[in-house]
Amino acid sequence: MKKNAVLFTVLFALVVTLFSVSIVFWEFYKLNKQQYINHIFTKYSIITQIYRANQQTHSSQILLEANLAVYKLHIEKDTNDLKAVLAEGKVLKHKGFVSVNNSLMLNKQGLYTQKIVTDLRITMVEYHKHIYFYIQTPVGSILVGDEELKPYKYWNVLYTYLMVIAIILISFILILQRLRPLIRLRKKIALFGDGNMDISFKTNGTDEIALISNELESAREKINNLLESRTLFLRNIMHELKTPIAKGTIATQMLPSQKLKDRFVSIFGRLESLVNEFALIEEVTSVSDKSNFKEYRLVDIIDGAIDMAMVDRSSVSVDVNASIKLFSSYRLYTTAIKNMIDNGIKYSSDSHVKICIINDELCFESRGECISHPLEYYIEPFTKDNPSKNSYGLGLYLVDSILKVHGQVLAHEYDNGINRFIFA
Repeated sequence: MKKNAVLFTVLFALVVTLFSVSIVFWEFYKLNKQQYINHIFTKYSIITQIYRANQQTHSSQILLEANLAVYKLHIEKDTNDLKAVLAEGKVLKHKGFVSVNNSLMLNKQGLYTQKIVTDLRITMVEYHKHIYFYIQTPVGSILVGDEELKPYKYWNVLYTYLMVIAIILISFILILQRLRPLIRLRKKIALFGDGNMDISFKTNGTDEIALISNELESAREKINNLLESRTLFLRNIMHELKTPIAKGTIATQMLPSQKLKDRFVSIFGRLESLVNEFALIEEVTSVSDKSNFKEYRLVDIIDGAIDMAMVDRSSVSVDVNASIKLFSSYRLYTTAIKNMIDNGIKYSSDSHVKICIINDELCFESRGECISHPLEYYIEPFTKDNPSKNSYGLGLYLVDSILKVHGQVLAHEYDNGINRFIFA
């Protein structure tokens, strides 16, 4: 998930935006619908006035219908329809109130005002896309249908909502389209980090990502040039060193004194060994791919390392299951184990090294005093505790470099007089 943090952030922003917009439009829809209902409900005042006037004057049903028809209203007379509307219709709004009417009356004493108080309850109902007003009074009730009023239509709100959502989606799609080069660039950088030095970052765009890609391409070319120069320099200098060493070794045989002969043979031998270690370091640090890595049995690699170390087999005890396999470079991993054998025998008190598996990790155990510095000190080149030892201080540095190529690290622990180096 961390590898796609930007993509997930954009998608999260999209989800939050869509959710927020949907909530806002839902609230707007409810508010707009309620305002529309409140607006059309005001027509009840006309109906109640006509109905109240009919009740006061005791006019006929025909006159009531005629007065309602002026406002495109009609009375539902069909009993079945009446029951269906009241039973299945959706109540939009209702209101109960007391109606007070002042009427002039005549008696023997003259004119007087009569107050008529009527309890009314009016309910607005939606049924089959029509609006009805149901009026209830103590003396009766009627259902009035409106021919003009229509139920609330949400199409305008829905259309606006879909338009806004479409704009948001198109905007985010464009953002993701702009991020695609960044995703491709990340994959190319990963391939470059894995050793594919020929991959190209060059692009023809003019935006910020294209500028970064082109700068990376420029940096890649410089790195390749530096690596090629470094490799050429190291190989040439090692070749030039091996030639005088070989000549010096041959010339040594012409010396009259055996003591001088042995001394110069030792010197040239150490120089040749140092050049070989430099060559191995160059090989390890310039590994760009793992095409030569194969699966080997660990015991076979250990046997090869013992043979390479040219030590007595009794000085090394091996307790490793023959079924354990390792995906590695045989030459490099054999060299790493050989250096650990040399290091263990050289610095142990009994000149013995035990190779075993502990917690699925390859361990090298040897008796002796605990190392006097942290392990980080010894994996630096040309560092060693005892300068008099026949060593260049490159052994553990090489081991650590080889393990890094194999995705492992070198660790150390001391337990009851045992130094234990671990390939973790």
